[in-house]
Amino acid sequence: MSKIVMKTPLVEMDGDEMTRVVWKMIKEQLIEPYVELKTEYYDLGLVHRNETDDQVTVDSAEATKKYGVAVKCATITPNAQRVEEYKLKEMWKSPNGTIRAILDGTVFRKPILVNGITPYIPTWTKPITIARHAYGDIYKNTEMKVPEGAKAEIVVTDKDGNETRALIHDFKSGAGIVQGVHNIDKSIESFARACFNYALDAKESLWFAAKDTISKTYDHRFKDIFAEIYETKYKEKFEAAGIEYFYTLIDDAIARVVKSSGGFIWACKNYDGDVMSDMLATAYGSLGLMTSVLVSPDGKYEYEAAHGTVTRHYYKWLKGEKTSTNPIATIFAWSGALRKRGELDGIPELMRYADCLEKASVQTMEDGIMTGDMAALSKLPNKKAVNSEEFLAAIAERLGKLMEG
Repeated sequence: MSKIVMKTPLVEMDGDEMTRVVWKMIKEQLIEPYVELKTEYYDLGLVHRNETDDQVTVDSAEATKKYGVAVKCATITPNAQRVEEYKLKEMWKSPNGTIRAILDGTVFRKPILVNGITPYIPTWTKPITIARHAYGDIYKNTEMKVPEGAKAEIVVTDKDGNETRALIHDFKSGAGIVQGVHNIDKSIESFARACFNYALDAKESLWFAAKDTISKTYDHRFKDIFAEIYETKYKEKFEAAGIEYFYTLIDDAIARVVKSSGGFIWACKNYDGDVMSDMLATAYGSLGLMTSVLVSPDGKYEYEAAHGTVTRHYYKWLKGEKTSTNPIATIFAWSGALRKRGELDGIPELMRYADCLEKASVQTMEDGIMTGDMAALSKLPNKKAVNSEEFLAAIAERLGKLMEG
């Protein structure tokens, strides 16, 4: 079988620890036999980020803006222990955060459904996609401890030096804490456009939820921007596609989500999306069965696994031990990126290959062959837990048959 030829490179962002090991296996066993892989490679492993003073992360994001599609391996965001372990120059920031900021992107996370792994909420027969705003809120906050007798205020100074003040709290009766958060209209507008565009691509309805009844300025601003952009730019497109957009309070949204059958996109502010995406991942099965794609408002895409670098397995692997590391989310990052590259470049055979890769992966699990974490969740009667190499070999066998077909 002749290999599929790519026109435009993918931006390939390599990563850390066990996911880096699995990344190489996936390329060699599942992709390179079928695709003349064309990538612009960036090593985002922590060692190389440290060597380049994290410039490699910036360069990879800029390359994504140039080529339009990237695929990213899981990476370490260092804490104090990692600084010591890797002898880092400093505690480098999250690569995901850096890339999100440069692309002005929105993160969309969607579960992979597999027969035999039943969601904890059994009515969820279709996936629910979380769209998480990736700017502001507590992630860019300022906070302080406040002594008894102090007074905390918000002070806004305009360009002419005029001040507007609002009392937060008078701490005359005891000490406490105070926190300041912000957002910007431009980022909220980008978030809204990314959500509307993604919904049209997926042909799924879009929900947006916040708490404007309590946060009458901050959350209400999100609500107003979404409504204005929808009414002026997207309403007719949504109606033509047979999908809907609606806003509701976050507590009402949660009640609706629990009672739903799935099959929609749920847009959340930054903190809400952070929490709810992990809740959905657990309720559907595992972060190992969760896709993640960063979408910019001008249509740039970065696909990645939603989970971390699987440190515990990596230390076992370094000792020469076999591990049962789940590669599914990383496989789907590659398939998503290759499908999008095929779509943008007009290569239907590349899109078909991506479909076959995903089908082979799910089929393998539904045939009862899976890694240990999935076996613990699966209700299939004849399931078999295997190590990573055995699992990838089983996927490769099924992929070969699908591609021949």
